[in-house]
Amino acid sequence: MNFDKIISLALEEDCAFNDITSKGIIAKNAAATAVLLAKHDGIICGLDIFKKVFLKLDKNFSFKTFVKDGDKIKKGTVILTMKGPAYQMLCAERTALNFIQQLSGISTLTSKFVEVVKGKNTFIYDTRKTIPGLRYLSKYAVKCGGAKNHRMNLSDMVLIKDNHLVFIENLPETVAKIRKKHKKVLIQVECENEKNIKDALNAKVDMIMLDNIKDKDLKKFINIIRQNSTKKYKPQIEISGGMNLKRIKKYANLGIDRISIGMLTHSAPALDISLKIKITKPSR
Repeated sequence: MNFDKIISLALEEDCAFNDITSKGIIAKNAAATAVLLAKHDGIICGLDIFKKVFLKLDKNFSFKTFVKDGDKIKKGTVILTMKGPAYQMLCAERTALNFIQQLSGISTLTSKFVEVVKGKNTFIYDTRKTIPGLRYLSKYAVKCGGAKNHRMNLSDMVLIKDNHLVFIENLPETVAKIRKKHKKVLIQVECENEKNIKDALNAKVDMIMLDNIKDKDLKKFINIIRQNSTKKYKPQIEISGGMNLKRIKKYANLGIDRISIGMLTHSAPALDISLKIKITKPSR
């Protein structure tokens, strides 16, 4: 994906082309160097877009990176060094940091969930609960954290949710019609009760999502699905809704295939990263 438009919108939002503070302080010919420094442990993500923000303002920036996206970093790690025009460096600083801090925050939180299910046959997935316009970046950050992407958009797969089910009288018939039109597209149904599950099984859907199910019912529903599975038909089981580190540790032992977690992209705290700048040519 071309992130040029996203970067331009972010810079325009910050009026980075008219930084009245830096204009009054920094000479036009002033040059600077900077060090990008990790202030907490985490997983780094967003190096490319960080650099592109500065290059959008001036092509004369140069960078030397010491880590790559997806790497574990410790507090105090020098992530990269850079040099270029001082005024543009100050103008782009906040926007560039916002991108890399948010993306690294997503990767870092994701990695914690991935670590909990390590060694199990259960995989962590994200959702479409992303900031509009930033989905590709957010989902890229999830992958850097070691998890997998659920559907990127509404055209990637069929996901029949609770608000779809109210319009459906016969789920097997509806699924059959969809399969006829979209032969290679996966079909998933969100199930909240035993009837939903039985309808989904009768429809031979590819995946069954158990959404917001109470713990006392979860084992029962999983058993129903597995008891109705065969060598030829074994739907994947996904659980979702209110997931946290403590809960997924327990659920990963139940033989489920996927756990989808909205908070990976909508509630991840930013990773604290700073840019330390030094002038190499004097300002006024």
